[in-house]
Amino acid sequence: MEIQISFQTETPRIERRKIEKALEKILEDLGCHDRELSVLFTDDEHIAALNKQYLGRMGPTNVLAFPMEDPHDETTVSPMLGDVVISLDTAARESVESGESFDETVRRLLIHGILHLLGFDHERSEGEAREMEQEELRLKNLVQNL
Repeated sequence: MEIQISFQTETPRIERRKIEKALEKILEDLGCHDRELSVLFTDDEHIAALNKQYLGRMGPTNVLAFPMEDPHDETTVSPMLGDVVISLDTAARESVESGESFDETVRRLLIHGILHLLGFDHERSEGEAREMEQEELRLKNLVQNL
């Protein structure tokens, strides 16, 4: 398992080792122990540019996921799972709004992004949204004490 974590913004609030431990536990649980993952922590300005460029959506978002393969096509398996991009600006706002700690919010967004890489999609149907929400809760409980 190879995990690459990059910061495009200054943040003294994230402990890289805690993030790595959470990601290792999540990927292992999901059966992705032999996959590679890239995570970029950035700001609202950069994630808004990516959101517009790749999804045609205006403004910042909390997390973007870029899978390296079609999760519904089992004939091609890349060692690289994909890229997850998280806006720490948006994460900080969501943390305040939700009452979660900043670390909890970041872990929730990491889980959300990884599930998107694996083909979960909360926008396709209510049933898929419920399924994704249940899996997010299960994984959140798995890493809550790290």
